[in-house]
Amino acid sequence: MPVGKGGLIADPCLRLDHFNSSCIVEIMSLRTKVNSMNKETATKVFESLASGIRLDVWRLLVKAGLDGRVAGELASELDVAPNTLSFHLKAMLNAGLLSVAQEGRFLRYRANIPLMLDLIGYLTEECCAGHPEACGMMRAESACSPHVLPTQPCCNKE
Repeated sequence: MPVGKGGLIADPCLRLDHFNSSCIVEIMSLRTKVNSMNKETATKVFESLASGIRLDVWRLLVKAGLDGRVAGELASELDVAPNTLSFHLKAMLNAGLLSVAQEGRFLRYRANIPLMLDLIGYLTEECCAGHPEACGMMRAESACSPHVLPTQPCCNKE
């Protein structure tokens, strides 16, 4: 992904005024290249989220979807000093949880949802020790939306 001034991601697909179907293809191909969830990456993600403020930021950015949020909006909504928020955003960026795009004098942050879905897949890829009926029961008991769960039962590895 192109990096602009100050190490910020300068990909035009991350700007809503340039976002189109070719951007979806680009993002998906990037995800395929980067989709290398492993123990080290998973640990970085968990360490980055080990803060109440960062969890709140993550949830706000997930809720915002592709629109993302400007840093000042996040600081106001969370009632956090801008310099404190900046510290937390930097840690989340370093873990790959967020992307950022400069819009004039503002920085717009977006949640890296594919990374989180890769983490969920990594954590559950070998669950149930080959007993798919157990996976079905756990899915039914989960409060998680079926839309974010892996599409195939986790135990159908052949």
